[in-house]
This record gives sequence, structure tokens and C-alpha cells, in this order.
Amino acid sequence: MISSLRVRVVLAALLLALAAASVAGEVTRTISLGRLAARSVEDARLRQALLASEIARFRLLPRALADDRDLVAVTSSNSPQSLAALNRKLEILAREFGASAIYTVDRDGLAFGASNWRKADSFIGRNYRFRPYFHDAVRSGSGQQFALGTASRKPGLFLATRAAGNSVVVVKLEFDRIEAQWRAAQGITYVTDAQGVVLVTSRPDWRFAATGPIPPALRKTEEEVTGVSALRPMPFRRIGANLIVPAGVDDAYLQISTAADVKGWRLNLALPLDAVNANVRLAQGVGALIALLLAGITAGLAERARQRRQRTVLLETAVAERTAELRAQIQERAAAEARAATLREGLRQANRLATLGQVTASVAHETAQPVAAIRNYAAASAMLLDRGAVDEARANLDVIARLSDKIGAITAHLRGFARKGGHGGLDAVSVAEAIDGARLILKEQLSHVSFTAPALAKGLAVRAERVRLEQVLVILLQNAAEALVNTRDPTISLTVTQDADNVILKIADNGPGIAPDIAERLFTPFATNRTMGLGLGLVIAKDIVEEFSGSLLLEPAEVGACFRIVLPRAPA
Repeated sequence: MISSLRVRVVLAALLLALAAASVAGEVTRTISLGRLAARSVEDARLRQALLASEIARFRLLPRALADDRDLVAVTSSNSPQSLAALNRKLEILAREFGASAIYTVDRDGLAFGASNWRKADSFIGRNYRFRPYFHDAVRSGSGQQFALGTASRKPGLFLATRAAGNSVVVVKLEFDRIEAQWRAAQGITYVTDAQGVVLVTSRPDWRFAATGPIPPALRKTEEEVTGVSALRPMPFRRIGANLIVPAGVDDAYLQISTAADVKGWRLNLALPLDAVNANVRLAQGVGALIALLLAGITAGLAERARQRRQRTVLLETAVAERTAELRAQIQERAAAEARAATLREGLRQANRLATLGQVTASVAHETAQPVAAIRNYAAASAMLLDRGAVDEARANLDVIARLSDKIGAITAHLRGFARKGGHGGLDAVSVAEAIDGARLILKEQLSHVSFTAPALAKGLAVRAERVRLEQVLVILLQNAAEALVNTRDPTISLTVTQDADNVILKIADNGPGIAPDIAERLFTPFATNRTMGLGLGLVIAKDIVEEFSGSLLLEPAEVGACFRIVLPRAPA
């Protein structure tokens, strides 16, 4: 009777311990999955930011080449000399930027310039009219397409921009470097398009694979756009909302996807559950140990006192050792998580400091001219007050007030730019008033040069925004004035012409001109040949003019430099 009761007690204790071990395993799995998901979301965002930064860097390149003077020369004359100069420039830019290829296509889709013009498989002479990015660029001004190259058969992202002479500039970006970084990191990283087809991935055998069902019509369109004969089958199977099992693998992965961008691209990160499974096994082991302890303690209750005390001492020693091991593992993991959090915060801080530096440089450049003008008017007002010329001093103070308002408007524009918000709506702006405003800011600088400008009717207006149009004129006129410091008989001329749709302003000087190496990258940030210049003025001016649906470019000139601004006329 006593033996049977002892057996029932031991069995009951074992069943209770096993149930507790099972519950501990499930609780540990839930907690570990939650922590892994949180880390995966952060890692996916960091990798998405790296990818977006790489694409954004290359997206600026075709835009910068759209009004390039060598491209303009080829589209205008198509001479062998201008074509050779364009090919050399594309070759240099592709090497410096790390682009796979840069090439130009005419309105019929025929490539006439390419960075690989020296190679046997050069793009020159190939027709790209069949590419969707060509039609999108011709129709809307820009295009984007991920596909296999027709010559290299290597996958890449093609970024296209409509350029001078109705041509199209195309840059091909390959993601070998980013994919190698992803392969070196933990897990599987892949990017899918709007149809769920894998484009960029750390697993090359997953590329152009469908991650879900696609209707036949869309599948055919996807194959035509990417240039593959057939999409690959799904490279994994789903076993839950966020769990997948890759082909050829028995273990499950936790999958996290970012929100789709404007093109429908999503970055997906699949991490193995090794750490989760290890935690579960550890919890189950602890539960099993507890079960053994309970069984031993329960069995020991029926044994003699000496055996019970001896067994208790042994079990307590085992528990203490195991507890110490678990505590050390927990402390090590907490320290690793703290180090990872510190590194992530360092990356965020570096990004904030870089952005702050860019905005500070822009504010300093854009407010330098009005501040200098305020200083000159303030000094003049003090002299007028000493002479008792109160009315003239008051007029100068009115000018200072207007310039202060102008500084406020400039900084407001820069704050809007920092928030990625749009400017105010465009309106009819008098060209004469904009020129007068610019002359007011640069009154002191222009007093040392011979400046000529036409007398314009107030009714001649363009679609723009008053303060930002004055900024463009101030930037160009100040650059010209500074270029004439060491020039004999310095002269700046501003001419205004018009046609049915546009108003054309030209600002020319008789200075030393712009060096060829600077002219090639004139409209890129920090390109300048002035020791005190930031190299931001022409970049800001070009962006403002293009927001007005106009254009700003450097025209060839026999003497000095000449800039042409084309703006759409405002309806009468």
C-alpha cells in the first residue's frame, strides 16, 4: 500500500513538472520571438535606409547630366568632337560614381553616347525604345526599371531622365556591393517589387522569384519588364503569418517586411530562429531539471532521513551551479543588447549631425547677402543721422526692415526644405520688381561694376515665387561681381527677351570665366573655384528655377561667363 502510494505521488509530481516545463517553453518562445521581431524591424529599417541612400545618390546623376554642355553640344551639332567629349565624360563619371553604365539615348531610342564606348559590347548603336524606362522618361521626365541588361545580362536598376534635345540620360545601378554586405550579415535579405517578385537579394538563387501567386497577365508583364524568360518559383513556404521555411532548409525563419515605397518596393528580412530555439531548449531543460528535482525530492520523502538529506544537498548544489550559469548568460546577453543599442544611437546621431551641417551651410549662404546689405545700410544711416539727414536715414531703415523680412522669408523656405514640405503656390511675379529687389540687396557689390539692365514694363511677369526668384538673381549677380574683383573695367549685363511661352534672362560678365574642370560639375554641391565660396549657390538656384518649370544653364561665351534662365510666362 505504501509502495503504491509512493509510485502515484512520484508520477503526479513528474506530470506536474513536465506540464510546467511545457508552459515555460511556450512562454519563452513568445518572449524570444517578440524580442527577435523588434530587432528584425530595426535591422530591416537600417538596411532599407542604406538601399534608399544608394539609389538616391545615383538618381541625381542623370538629372545633373540633363543640361550638360557636352550633351547639349551633341544634340545641337552631333559633331565627332562633341560626341567624343561626351563619351569621355560619361566614362569618367561612371568610374568615379561606381555606376555600372551611363549612356544617352536619342528621341528614337538609339544610344549615341555611353561610358563603355571603348568596349566591344558598347551600348552605342543599340536601340532601347522597347525599355519602359525610356517611354516613362520621354512622357513624364523620369523613368525607373529593374531588369537584366541586354548586353551584360546582369541585373540592375535603370534610372532615366529626359535631357536636352529630347534625349534621355540613363544610369544603370548594380547592387553587388550591397548584396555582399547583406550576405555577410545575419539572415536573408531581399527586396520585392509591387507584384512580390524578388529583385535585390543576398541569395542570388532567389532573384526574379515570385513570393506569392501572380495572375497570368501580370506574370507575363513582369517577365517582359525584367527581361527574364520565366519567373522562378516561390523560394520558400509559409507556415504562419511571419514564419517561412526556405527551400532546402528544415528550420523556420522569422520574416519582417517594411512598408512599400512609392514604387511598391519592400525590403524583407528573414532571420533564423536559432536563438529562439536555444532559449526554448534552455527553458525546457530547466523544466526537465525541475521535474527531476521534484521526482528526486518526492522519492526522497519515502526514503530514510539520511538518504533524504544527502540527496537534498546534491540537488541544491546542482541548482546553484545551473542558476549561476543562467545568470551569467543573461548578463552577457544584456550587455550585448546594450552595445547594439549604443551603436544604433551613434548611427542616428551621425545622421542628425550630417543633416544639421547641410542645413547650416545653406542658411549661411542664403542669408550672407541680405546681412551684408543690412550692415552697409546701417552704417550709412549712422552717417546720415550725424549730418541730421533724418528723412534719408529713415528711408535706409525702411530698406533694412525689408531686408530683415527677406531674411525671415529665406529661413522659412529653408525650414520648409528641412521638413521636406513644399513651398507656396506659384503666382505671377513681375520680372522688373524681382530685378529691382536683387539690385537692392547687392547695391554695395554692384556699385563697383558697370551694371546694365533693361527698363521693363511691370506687366512682364513669370510664373514663380517672388522671394525665391530674387534669390536666383542675387546668387548669379553676386557670383559675377565676385568674379570681377581683379578685372579692369568690370561689366555685368542683364538682358531680357521673350517669346510666346517663355521669358529668357541672360546674365553675362567680362571676367576670367569658369575653369573647364569646374564647368563640368558646376551644378553639383560644393563645386566652386572661389576660395570663400561654399559651392551651394548654383545648386540652390538651379533647383529653384526647375521648381518653376524653368531651366538654368551655363552658355558658352568668348569672354567671361554667361548664365541663361528660362522661365514660363505668366498668363496675362
